[in-house]
Amino acid sequence: MTEKTLAASFHFSGVALHTGAQVDVEVSPAAAGVGIVFVRDGIEIPAVAERVVETSRATVLGLGGTTVSTVEHLLSALFGMQIGNARITISGPEVPVVDGSAQWFVGQIERVGVRDLGVERANVTLDAPIVERDGDRLIVALPADRFSVRCIVDFPHPVGSEYLALTIDEATYAREVAGARTFGYLHEVEALRARGLAQGGSLENAVVFGPDGPLQTLRWSNEVVRHKMLDLLGDLALVGAWPQCEIVAVKSGHALHARMSSRLRERLLANPLSEVSSS
Repeated sequence: MTEKTLAASFHFSGVALHTGAQVDVEVSPAAAGVGIVFVRDGIEIPAVAERVVETSRATVLGLGGTTVSTVEHLLSALFGMQIGNARITISGPEVPVVDGSAQWFVGQIERVGVRDLGVERANVTLDAPIVERDGDRLIVALPADRFSVRCIVDFPHPVGSEYLALTIDEATYAREVAGARTFGYLHEVEALRARGLAQGGSLENAVVFGPDGPLQTLRWSNEVVRHKMLDLLGDLALVGAWPQCEIVAVKSGHALHARMSSRLRERLLANPLSEVSSS
């Protein structure tokens, strides 16, 4: 696999999910080896696992007191479309939520095109499992010859349990994952707003579940687990390489995803050429 970037820039403005602020973002091409870098107030924040500073409601990256929040949907789109190098210039502290999925970002990537940089990109390969656990939540990376993901979620009524397994490539990501929207329960949304969060949340950018089911029409019957996979892929972008392994995630969230990304990235940094083995 070779490193890729965008063929041209794209720009968007929108409402930040948690703060409700209006934020401008420009996503631009970058040279091979740059990786994904957020730029806010002149501060460059590499999108790598060691820059994760918060994972409670979203993935937050930070450097020297400057932070960028809710990066996972945009990173998921870049990662899913195998864009490993880009500069993301942002005017505020949080990436706009758009429609709550990565669909619009994928559309922009397809519109501007992809440029092959002609340099081999590192793959992370394993010869033994890596396991991260938190109570009944679990994420495992298993040796494999291609990148695949299995996700299981188990939420209170009316969501329940859902399962999804996919081998990840650009076409599969765009078709099966990118359109899945972020979600929440009506009582959670009300509680978050009382705490000053979810100020930009609405039925236009999130699926909301009431006591009897979703308040909107779902894009898939299992849209929740598809969005969980979207989030997971965005967090795995923080490895900075393509994970040539199988990921199994059971009831996991941003915190466990970040821990797995850190474990995989440790191996990448130990052997930055083309292959990394676990011990």
